[in-house]
Amino acid sequence: MPAPSAPSWPDGLRFAFGTLTVFPVRVARWDRDAARGGMLAAPLAGIAVGGCAALPGVLLLALGGGPLLAAVASVAVPAALTRGLHLDGLADTADGLGSGKPAEDALRIMKRSDIGPFGVVTLVLALLAQVAAVSRAYEGSWDRGALTVVVAATAARLALTLAARSGVPAARPEGLGAAVAGVVPVGRAAFAAVLVTAAAAAACLPLGPVGAVRAAAGVLLALAAAELLLRHCLRRFGGVTGDVFGGLAETAATVCAAVLALGPA
Repeated sequence: MPAPSAPSWPDGLRFAFGTLTVFPVRVARWDRDAARGGMLAAPLAGIAVGGCAALPGVLLLALGGGPLLAAVASVAVPAALTRGLHLDGLADTADGLGSGKPAEDALRIMKRSDIGPFGVVTLVLALLAQVAAVSRAYEGSWDRGALTVVVAATAARLALTLAARSGVPAARPEGLGAAVAGVVPVGRAAFAAVLVTAAAAAACLPLGPVGAVRAAAGVLLALAAAELLLRHCLRRFGGVTGDVFGGLAETAATVCAAVLALGPA
């Protein structure tokens, strides 16, 4: 049997968009080489999701809907474009961590279809924080709100790139977590973090030097928060799961949006 060909960038893009969004993309390869390209391309999926999320927010703002309604729309779109999987992962991770059970029992709790009290509270607070932050950004201007949505969505997927770095094990032998755990070399993950941080600052430069600094700080603090959660999950569960990846993405998005909303309107 001939050896499989090396994955191309299109393979990685298909993997990223096919696993992280509902966009109609057919994933042709599921091997770890394709997963590596996919996780490196994850921030590009974030840009696409964020752009789609910003459009209805800006439109509602232009039609006089106000910052709050615009923010609700911009927060709802990423949930729809991911089938709510990241939010579900956040809730399941909160239930697993909040249970106080040993790793095996906590992982079983996370696999259940229902959401427990820890998950409900975490989900409500995260969504409220996201809506409040994006609403505050839209109060400043439509472009600040739109950039906040796009940068937050990109930082959320960048957190997944870093969580898929070498040395991070999977908690289970199956599932998306196992498919992508440890596939990204540390150096490439670090380069992606530098590149996305610089791109976020450049994108927000039209808002002024403070806006550019705020964007860079938002990305970096989002990654720091996701890293703290990742390390806690590694201690509690012994590795990562698809739910943990979802929790990391929502944590990073919330922190990034909150930082970008700080300061004068």
